[in-house]
Amino acid sequence: MNKQGLSFRNIPGWAIVLAIFGILYLTGLHTEAIGQLQRLLLATGLKKADVPEGTTPSRMAGTDLSPTSQMAGAGFQLTTLDGKVVPFESLKGKVVFLNIWATWCPPCVAEMPSIQSLYEKVGSDKIAFVMLSVDQAGLPKVQKHIQKKGYTFPVFLPASPLPQEFDSPSIPSTFILSPEGKIVSKQIGMAEYDTQEMRDFLVNLAK
Repeated sequence: MNKQGLSFRNIPGWAIVLAIFGILYLTGLHTEAIGQLQRLLLATGLKKADVPEGTTPSRMAGTDLSPTSQMAGAGFQLTTLDGKVVPFESLKGKVVFLNIWATWCPPCVAEMPSIQSLYEKVGSDKIAFVMLSVDQAGLPKVQKHIQKKGYTFPVFLPASPLPQEFDSPSIPSTFILSPEGKIVSKQIGMAEYDTQEMRDFLVNLAK
């Protein structure tokens, strides 16, 4: 009776793929691996963030996406990575780039480098970035992720329930608020944010 020795070539392809994903999952690297693949998609330029027509507040009078006349997110409280509580309303008067994300979310991981690049180019006293983590694991996990990646944009966690205005069926979700506190842009899903169109939009909105 002939016995065929075990050969890697005899292992079905699906079994190899399953084993690889199993290892990645057990080691906690699956999010990063999937995020890297999705980052390649963003690099093609096919998933650029939507930019509303008109780049000045006066031309955007008809694009207010806020459900009420008061500032979107009024009463919402944020916690910084060093534990300081910040009222969301304290950002009124600035353009706010609000991104809702989590460390376990591959699309979030994929788009964050482009947000970091955008922040480095346009972040200022007039344009505030709010990277809002909704990780249930809490502050330590978020701190570790940000430190590992070397991101410098401002990161927060919710210190109160997420306002209805920022409710979304999935993450990542990004909202852009005018200096008057009105939502003028909403993006659901990952996107490439460091584009000339987005930079011009934010800078002109802040004028």
